[in-house]
Amino acid sequence: MFQTLLNAFRIKDIRKKILYTMGIILIFRIGCALPAPGVNTLYFEAWFASQAGDAFNFFNAVTGGSFSELSIFALSISPYITSSIIMQLLTIAIPKLEEMQKEGEDGKQKINKMTRILTVVLAVVQSTAMAIGFGGSGMITNYTWYNVLIVVATWTAGASVIMWLGERITKNGIGNGISIILLINILSSIPNDLANLYYTFVQGNSVLVGAIAAVIIIAVILAMVVFTVVLQGGERRIPVQYAQKMQGRRMVGGQSSNIPIKVNTAGVIPVIFASSLMTTPVVIAGFFDVNYDSVGGFILRMLSSSNWLNPTVGWQYSIGLVIYLALIIMFAYFYTSITFNPIEIANNMKKQGGFVPGIRPGKPTSDYMNRILNYIVFIGAVGLIIVAIVPIIFSGLFGLASLSFFGTSLIIIVGVILETLKAIESQMLVRNYKGFLND
Repeated sequence: MFQTLLNAFRIKDIRKKILYTMGIILIFRIGCALPAPGVNTLYFEAWFASQAGDAFNFFNAVTGGSFSELSIFALSISPYITSSIIMQLLTIAIPKLEEMQKEGEDGKQKINKMTRILTVVLAVVQSTAMAIGFGGSGMITNYTWYNVLIVVATWTAGASVIMWLGERITKNGIGNGISIILLINILSSIPNDLANLYYTFVQGNSVLVGAIAAVIIIAVILAMVVFTVVLQGGERRIPVQYAQKMQGRRMVGGQSSNIPIKVNTAGVIPVIFASSLMTTPVVIAGFFDVNYDSVGGFILRMLSSSNWLNPTVGWQYSIGLVIYLALIIMFAYFYTSITFNPIEIANNMKKQGGFVPGIRPGKPTSDYMNRILNYIVFIGAVGLIIVAIVPIIFSGLFGLASLSFFGTSLIIIVGVILETLKAIESQMLVRNYKGFLND
């Protein structure tokens, strides 16, 4: 990785793009430190500290701490991510959008425009809900409709600016701009998380115990990083052979290829969907006075990840963890089913004269790919479960606050870094290829 970056800096064009990306990131991080006008950050920091579980902690990590500090970028890229997921699902569900996606670059630009509009709409909805929901209880210093409007406009504009900055990186910088901003947000929380690990397991113990604890922590972190890299990079390749056919007086075709199926076909989406489904009732209940001794209160405690594997509150609440893991598996199959269509792939192969060796074209091929896909998806879902459950174990058994670089965040970190490195390497290869042609 470091050698790739070093080689990239030696190339003037790529060095400019990297420096441009770093400049945009600097502007973004400055905005994360600027508080929105008319808000009481001390009130919200106290409220945020009283909340438990991964719902708000993960959202705060995604926003780079801007959410808890109520900066002008408090919503960060969350409206854009939500908008992108919604548009991706709608593209599969609505035939007109699916046709638009197949129109090439023109259709892609139309869908991107819809995504931007939906991002602004979601930003208005989220900022309005936050301003009204928290404003009356002390978040807004002078709670009037005018100040609420200012806060809503500030947060909506902040989300729009971040979207624009991400697109600038994509166009003039290196890699996917939104992904890089998300990566920087999560990485910005790592120093505080490492400090929490030190204070919890190392400080106050003897030198020997502290050293053993530090070694174990480093080993667990490295093991999780390596495991996530393998999970993100692993794939099953289905061999494809294309039949030879006569064109004019020559036989063409006959080449071999493959269809790569990633082990983690759905990426981080199943964990996000499962977490959202589990935490939404808990978040909504936080705005009301709930009797936690009732049946409804038991269900809410069961849905809160802060009570899972926690012996101080009771093991019965860990039923929610079983539900959470089942939801990850279910959403892994669901999301893969709408993004990977074996029937369509098998039909396209048949039209182009391709076939899987030993498998008849058409329905037998789609059935064969379905069997492999079901097996691969299950392995990927189990891998996601392992990554997702480690921070829950640390939080429940050891009483450690949620770590921003574990679980879902770790999958995002590894995925974005690998994607960015591939983008740098591809630009280096393109440059060398052009140089070869120009000689």
